[in-house]
Amino acid sequence: MESLLLQATIYLSAMVIAVPLTVRFGLGSVLGYLLAGIAIGPLIGYIGSDTDDLQHYAEFGVVLMLFLIGLELEPRNLWDMRQRLIGLGGAQVVLTTFALAGVALLFGLQWQLALATGMILALSSTAIVLQTLSEKGLMKTNGGRGAFSVLMTQDIAVIPMLAFLPLLAVSGSLSFAQDGSIQRATDTADHGAHSFSLVEGLPGWGVTLVTIAAIALVILAGHFLSRPLFRFIHMARLREVYTAVALVIVVGIAALMILVGLSPALGAFIAGVVLANSEFRHELEADIAPFKGLLLGLFFITVGAGINFGTLFSAPLTILGLTLGMMALKGVILQAIGFAFGMRKKDLSLFTLGLAQAGEFGFVLISFSVQQSVMTDATGQMLLLVVALSMLLTPLAFILYDRLAHRLADTGTAPEADEIGETAPIIIAGVGRFGQVVNRVVQGAGFKTVVLDADLSVIQLMRGFGFKAFFGDPTRPELLTAAGLEEAKVLVVAVDNKESAVRLVTYARRIRPDLHITARAHDRLHVYELYKAGADHIVREMFDSSLRAARYVLEDMGLSDYEAHEMEVAFYRHDRQNLRDLAELWKPGVPIAENPAYMERARELNANLEAALLSALDEATRENAMGEGPTDRRRARGDASALSGKLSRGGARDAS
Repeated sequence: MESLLLQATIYLSAMVIAVPLTVRFGLGSVLGYLLAGIAIGPLIGYIGSDTDDLQHYAEFGVVLMLFLIGLELEPRNLWDMRQRLIGLGGAQVVLTTFALAGVALLFGLQWQLALATGMILALSSTAIVLQTLSEKGLMKTNGGRGAFSVLMTQDIAVIPMLAFLPLLAVSGSLSFAQDGSIQRATDTADHGAHSFSLVEGLPGWGVTLVTIAAIALVILAGHFLSRPLFRFIHMARLREVYTAVALVIVVGIAALMILVGLSPALGAFIAGVVLANSEFRHELEADIAPFKGLLLGLFFITVGAGINFGTLFSAPLTILGLTLGMMALKGVILQAIGFAFGMRKKDLSLFTLGLAQAGEFGFVLISFSVQQSVMTDATGQMLLLVVALSMLLTPLAFILYDRLAHRLADTGTAPEADEIGETAPIIIAGVGRFGQVVNRVVQGAGFKTVVLDADLSVIQLMRGFGFKAFFGDPTRPELLTAAGLEEAKVLVVAVDNKESAVRLVTYARRIRPDLHITARAHDRLHVYELYKAGADHIVREMFDSSLRAARYVLEDMGLSDYEAHEMEVAFYRHDRQNLRDLAELWKPGVPIAENPAYMERARELNANLEAALLSALDEATRENAMGEGPTDRRRARGDASALSGKLSRGGARDAS
């Protein structure tokens, strides 16, 4: 026990040190976990023999992850994915299995061992891929959805693989018992070790019935018993009881799946899908998410710590060659399948590079294959190294994808830009949610605009609603010239990319010092960048809506419309003054925390905010009591005229 606790302490300490460093350098958290495991592997091996026990706990993180994924998928959405699950995922598993088995045959392996190797290496890492896709915000892309579908199919395919592997045993005779169950010589040799199982010794039809009954029990219990259970627990009004129930659900389902010989991760996924429509879904997510993150991190560390460097260094070129060859062959197959299912460019690269590795279920299948005499210990160790090294290389593959995606975006692979045959006094660069509203208001007032955007789907949608717009990158000087930059009066910069917005403002200000530039800012730091670049009016995209929401809250708490409005105005003006002061102290490329003058001034201004707001409230209350406020109440919600102000530095600069 002491050894286990000591190892857990070392794991957690390595996690705290390594992961922030890799995230800071843009390498992702998964690579940090793996490197931490590699660093402490020799130390863990020296301490004791409880590493396997700790790894079993860590593997439960994969179960929790799949449960949370299931909570995000309604059964209807899962049914809508059937073509991807069966077609895309099925094609990947089958083609990859037989391709890898064929290569193994060429290396002289027996067909049984070759087929087992193909099945094991056909699987990819659900834990690493989904964690990385979530971190990078790629789950909603076409490539991300395709990868998710394949991973779900692979997890389901583990079940028939576990049932089929014993039939590939190359040693030990197979026989049928009188009850119809399959027996091996090794099964009858060990009478003392009898694991508790609901299907042990049952005939084939009995195993099938028990398995179906277990899955049906999970579905029915999740549908009919979850609501009464959570209503009963709600009566206790104790947060820790909610957490305990959430863990009991997942642990209990995982235990049931193990008893019937199924994957606990698959059982947890099914339960999550069943509970996806429950009103307690978000409560379950909040309770389980912290455990999932911690255990997944431990799992990745155990993968790194489990790499046998003695075996690796005994034949480094062979093992590395097998790993890279396996990933290359899987990549070719994934490329062909993804292309056949309509993936192109960045989505195809993400799909291919993301799934080219072997997965954590490979560890389970390899151990099971050794136990069933499908392969020898030496072969199992070799395959374990191939699986672990491929998982170690996966974060690097995602870094390669980032480079490829950036290059595809910069090499002009997009359709040709439109020819702009007209000019207008107002140019609007970017017509997302922000730019569309600006364009409609301005055109509604009778002014002519030229609209540019680099997203072809947005341009086509606008044309479908009858609005004229041109496709092309607004930061390209030739497109701006064609749109009439040299004669325009106003430029509205509403592009999504922050760097592109700053670059566009800088160029336009250099070409037209007299041009009025209104720019959208993502946050306060972006305001400073646009201010330095030369924008006249800077609007933070969430600022005005947040102010309006705060005013509604004040009104709901009992303040009059006039008092809440004056509080809004006071905050607006105070924040405007803060921006003007802090913009002068901000230094490009220097983190705010390392700018002492900025930090000191920000603390002073924050200290003055509460006093300024209370003073404004007292004044508004006094005016209300004296009857001076009602005339001001005529100002409607969101009256921009009351929120005016200028930032001056060699010209008018208005930032909100």
